[in-house]
Amino acid sequence: MTGKGSAYGTPATDTSFRRSYDLDSYAEKARVRTEAEREEAKARYEAKLAGKKYYKPLTGDETQTQARRNMLDLSANVGKTMLVPAGAGTGKRGRGAGFYCEDCDLTFKDNIQWVEHINSMQHLRAIGETGEVKKASAEDVRRRVDEVWERLQEEKRAMTTTLKERLEIREEEDQKEREARRIKRQEDMMRKKAEREEKEKVKVEYGDDVRIEGEHDEDDMMAAMGITGFGTSKKK
Repeated sequence: MTGKGSAYGTPATDTSFRRSYDLDSYAEKARVRTEAEREEAKARYEAKLAGKKYYKPLTGDETQTQARRNMLDLSANVGKTMLVPAGAGTGKRGRGAGFYCEDCDLTFKDNIQWVEHINSMQHLRAIGETGEVKKASAEDVRRRVDEVWERLQEEKRAMTTTLKERLEIREEEDQKEREARRIKRQEDMMRKKAEREEKEKVKVEYGDDVRIEGEHDEDDMMAAMGITGFGTSKKK
Protein backbone atom coordinates (compact mmCIF):
# COMPACT_ATOMS: atom_id res chain seq x y z
CA MET A 1 0.00 0.00 0.00
CA THR A 2 1.77 3.05 -1.27
CA GLY A 3 -0.52 5.91 -0.09
CA LYS A 4 -2.19 6.72 3.17
CA GLY A 5 -5.96 6.45 3.24
CA SER A 6 -8.62 7.85 5.57
CA ALA A 7 -11.26 5.97 7.54
CA TYR A 8 -13.78 6.66 4.75
CA GLY A 9 -11.68 5.05 2.01
CA THR A 10 -10.63 8.34 0.40
CA PRO A 11 -7.07 9.66 0.12
CA ALA A 12 -5.92 11.70 3.10
CA THR A 13 -5.07 14.61 0.79
CA ASP A 14 -8.63 14.84 -0.58
CA THR A 15 -10.19 18.16 0.61
CA SER A 16 -13.22 18.17 -1.68
CA PHE A 17 -15.56 17.95 1.35
CA ARG A 18 -14.58 21.43 2.46
CA ARG A 19 -16.72 24.40 1.55
CA SER A 20 -15.45 26.37 -1.41
CA TYR A 21 -15.89 30.12 -1.75
CA ASP A 22 -16.50 32.10 -4.91
CA LEU A 23 -13.91 34.82 -4.50
CA ASP A 24 -15.10 36.75 -7.53
CA SER A 25 -18.67 36.92 -6.21
CA TYR A 26 -17.52 38.23 -2.82
CA ALA A 27 -15.26 40.76 -4.47
CA GLU A 28 -18.19 42.03 -6.56
CA LYS A 29 -20.36 42.39 -3.44
CA ALA A 30 -17.60 44.32 -1.68
CA ARG A 31 -17.22 46.64 -4.69
CA VAL A 32 -20.97 47.36 -4.81
CA ARG A 33 -21.08 48.05 -1.09
CA THR A 34 -18.07 50.35 -1.30
CA GLU A 35 -19.62 52.32 -4.17
CA ALA A 36 -22.93 52.66 -2.28
CA GLU A 37 -21.14 53.93 0.82
CA ARG A 38 -19.13 56.39 -1.27
CA GLU A 39 -22.28 57.73 -2.95
CA GLU A 40 -24.07 58.05 0.39
CA ALA A 41 -21.11 59.92 1.89
CA LYS A 42 -21.10 62.27 -1.11
CA ALA A 43 -24.84 62.89 -0.79
CA ARG A 44 -24.49 63.59 2.92
CA TYR A 45 -21.67 66.05 2.27
CA GLU A 46 -23.63 67.87 -0.43
CA ALA A 47 -26.70 68.06 1.84
CA LYS A 48 -24.57 69.47 4.63
CA LEU A 49 -23.10 72.13 2.33
CA ALA A 50 -26.61 73.09 1.23
CA GLY A 51 -27.76 73.39 4.85
CA LYS A 52 -30.21 70.49 4.49
CA LYS A 53 -30.66 67.22 6.30
CA TYR A 54 -29.79 64.01 4.50
CA TYR A 55 -32.49 61.39 3.98
CA LYS A 56 -32.17 57.98 2.46
CA PRO A 57 -33.20 58.15 -1.22
CA LEU A 58 -36.46 56.52 -2.25
CA THR A 59 -36.33 53.23 -4.11
CA GLY A 60 -39.97 53.08 -5.23
CA ASP A 61 -40.89 50.23 -2.90
CA GLU A 62 -41.90 52.46 0.00
CA THR A 63 -45.43 52.68 1.38
CA GLN A 64 -47.33 55.70 2.59
CA THR A 65 -47.15 56.62 6.24
CA GLN A 66 -50.05 55.42 8.38
CA ALA A 67 -51.22 56.20 11.87
CA ARG A 68 -49.61 54.24 14.68
CA ARG A 69 -51.84 51.38 15.79
CA ASN A 70 -50.14 50.52 19.10
CA MET A 71 -49.36 52.67 22.10
CA LEU A 72 -45.71 53.39 22.83
CA ASP A 73 -44.54 51.62 25.98
CA LEU A 74 -41.91 54.01 27.31
CA SER A 75 -41.64 52.22 30.68
CA ALA A 76 -40.87 48.74 29.32
CA ASN A 77 -37.19 48.90 30.35
CA VAL A 78 -37.72 50.45 33.79
CA GLY A 79 -36.02 48.34 36.45
CA LYS A 80 -34.26 46.11 33.91
CA THR A 81 -30.54 45.44 33.50
CA MET A 82 -29.05 45.87 30.03
CA LEU A 83 -25.70 44.58 28.74
CA VAL A 84 -24.08 47.13 26.42
CA PRO A 85 -20.69 47.25 24.68
CA ALA A 86 -17.80 48.90 26.46
CA GLY A 87 -17.66 51.83 24.01
CA ALA A 88 -21.39 52.55 24.05
CA GLY A 89 -21.17 55.36 26.59
CA THR A 90 -20.75 58.18 24.08
CA GLY A 91 -22.64 59.08 20.93
CA LYS A 92 -25.82 57.73 19.45
CA ARG A 93 -24.46 55.29 16.88
CA GLY A 94 -24.81 51.63 17.84
CA ARG A 95 -26.59 49.82 20.64
CA GLY A 96 -26.25 51.33 24.08
CA ALA A 97 -28.11 51.95 27.30
CA GLY A 98 -31.42 53.63 26.50
CA PHE A 99 -33.98 53.48 23.69
CA TYR A 100 -32.42 51.60 20.77
CA CYS A 101 -33.70 51.80 17.18
CA GLU A 102 -32.74 48.68 15.23
CA ASP A 103 -33.71 50.16 11.85
CA CYS A 104 -31.46 53.22 12.23
CA ASP A 105 -28.87 51.68 14.62
CA LEU A 106 -29.18 54.62 17.01
CA THR A 107 -29.58 54.85 20.78
CA PHE A 108 -31.38 57.68 22.59
CA LYS A 109 -31.00 58.45 26.28
CA ASP A 110 -34.46 59.84 27.02
CA ASN A 111 -38.01 59.25 25.82
CA ILE A 112 -38.42 62.71 24.27
CA GLN A 113 -35.57 62.14 21.81
CA TRP A 114 -36.90 58.64 21.14
CA VAL A 115 -40.41 59.85 20.25
CA GLU A 116 -39.01 62.63 18.08
CA HIS A 117 -36.84 60.11 16.23
CA ILE A 118 -39.57 57.59 15.44
CA ASN A 119 -41.66 60.45 14.04
CA SER A 120 -38.78 61.85 11.98
CA MET A 121 -38.29 61.44 8.25
CA GLN A 122 -35.01 59.61 8.88
CA HIS A 123 -36.78 56.80 10.72
CA LEU A 124 -39.71 56.69 8.29
CA ARG A 125 -37.36 56.28 5.33
CA ALA A 126 -35.46 53.56 7.20
CA ILE A 127 -38.63 51.50 7.79
CA GLY A 128 -39.75 51.88 4.17
CA GLU A 129 -42.28 54.72 4.37
CA THR A 130 -42.39 57.84 2.27
CA GLY A 131 -43.50 60.19 5.02
CA GLU A 132 -46.56 61.17 2.99
CA VAL A 133 -50.03 60.53 4.34
CA LYS A 134 -52.81 59.25 2.10
CA LYS A 135 -55.74 61.62 1.79
CA ALA A 136 -58.68 59.96 3.50
CA SER A 137 -62.08 59.76 1.86
CA ALA A 138 -65.44 59.99 3.59
CA GLU A 139 -65.70 56.20 3.62
CA ASP A 140 -62.27 55.90 5.25
CA VAL A 141 -63.28 58.39 7.94
CA ARG A 142 -66.50 56.51 8.71
CA ARG A 143 -64.65 53.19 8.89
CA ARG A 144 -62.04 54.70 11.17
CA VAL A 145 -64.70 56.20 13.46
CA ASP A 146 -66.44 52.79 13.67
CA GLU A 147 -63.16 51.10 14.59
CA VAL A 148 -62.38 53.62 17.31
CA TRP A 149 -65.94 53.40 18.68
CA GLU A 150 -65.81 49.61 18.80
CA ARG A 151 -62.44 49.69 20.59
CA LEU A 152 -63.77 52.18 23.15
CA GLN A 153 -66.81 49.99 23.78
CA GLU A 154 -64.60 46.93 24.33
CA GLU A 155 -62.42 48.86 26.78
CA LYS A 156 -65.55 50.08 28.56
CA ARG A 157 -66.93 46.54 28.86
CA ALA A 158 -63.62 45.28 30.18
CA MET A 159 -63.45 48.16 32.65
CA THR A 160 -67.02 47.48 33.81
CA THR A 161 -66.24 43.81 34.42
CA THR A 162 -63.08 44.70 36.27
CA LEU A 163 -64.86 47.34 38.36
CA LYS A 164 -67.63 44.89 39.26
CA GLU A 165 -65.11 42.31 40.39
CA ARG A 166 -63.25 44.89 42.44
CA LEU A 167 -66.49 46.01 44.10
CA GLU A 168 -67.35 42.43 44.99
CA ILE A 169 -63.90 41.87 46.47
CA ARG A 170 -64.19 45.12 48.44
CA GLU A 171 -67.61 44.09 49.77
CA GLU A 172 -66.22 40.75 50.95
CA GLU A 173 -63.34 42.51 52.71
CA ASP A 174 -65.77 44.92 54.43
CA GLN A 175 -67.88 42.01 55.64
CA LYS A 176 -64.81 40.28 57.07
CA GLU A 177 -63.73 43.47 58.83
CA ARG A 178 -67.21 44.00 60.31
CA GLU A 179 -67.34 40.38 61.52
CA ALA A 180 -63.90 40.71 63.13
CA ARG A 181 -64.95 43.94 64.93
CA ARG A 182 -68.21 42.29 66.14
CA ILE A 183 -66.33 39.29 67.56
CA LYS A 184 -63.85 41.60 69.30
CA ARG A 185 -66.68 43.64 70.87
CA GLN A 186 -68.34 40.46 72.14
CA GLU A 187 -65.07 39.24 73.65
CA ASP A 188 -64.52 42.59 75.40
CA MET A 189 -68.08 42.57 76.74
CA MET A 190 -67.72 39.00 78.03
CA ARG A 191 -64.40 39.83 79.70
CA LYS A 192 -65.77 42.94 81.43
CA LYS A 193 -68.87 41.04 82.52
CA ALA A 194 -66.71 38.29 83.99
CA GLU A 195 -64.62 40.86 85.89
CA ARG A 196 -67.74 42.53 87.34
CA GLU A 197 -69.19 39.19 88.39
CA GLU A 198 -65.92 38.24 90.09
CA LYS A 199 -65.87 41.50 92.07
CA GLU A 200 -69.50 41.09 93.12
CA LYS A 201 -68.79 37.50 94.19
CA VAL A 202 -65.89 38.61 96.40
CA LYS A 203 -68.01 41.31 98.08
CA VAL A 204 -70.85 38.88 98.74
CA GLU A 205 -68.53 36.29 100.30
CA TYR A 206 -66.44 38.66 102.50
CA GLY A 207 -68.76 41.63 103.04
CA ASP A 208 -68.10 45.32 102.52
CA ASP A 209 -64.80 45.25 104.49
CA VAL A 210 -63.03 43.21 101.85
CA ARG A 211 -59.89 44.83 100.47
CA ILE A 212 -59.82 45.17 96.72
CA GLU A 213 -56.41 45.39 95.10
CA GLY A 214 -55.38 49.01 94.65
CA GLU A 215 -58.36 50.44 96.54
CA HIS A 216 -56.54 51.26 99.87
CA ASP A 217 -53.00 51.89 98.63
CA GLU A 218 -53.15 55.60 99.52
CA ASP A 219 -54.32 54.91 103.09
CA ASP A 220 -51.60 52.33 103.62
CA MET A 221 -48.92 54.76 102.45
CA MET A 222 -50.18 57.53 104.79
CA ALA A 223 -50.21 55.10 107.72
CA ALA A 224 -46.63 54.02 107.00
CA MET A 225 -45.53 57.69 107.04
CA GLY A 226 -47.29 58.33 110.35
CA ILE A 227 -49.97 60.55 108.91
CA THR A 228 -53.36 59.93 110.44
CA GLY A 229 -55.21 62.57 108.50
CA PHE A 230 -55.19 66.09 107.19
CA GLY A 231 -56.49 68.65 109.66
CA THR A 232 -55.79 72.29 110.65
CA SER A 233 -53.50 73.74 113.30
CA LYS A 234 -55.60 76.89 113.72
CA LYS A 235 -56.85 77.35 117.26
CA LYS A 236 -60.46 78.05 117.78
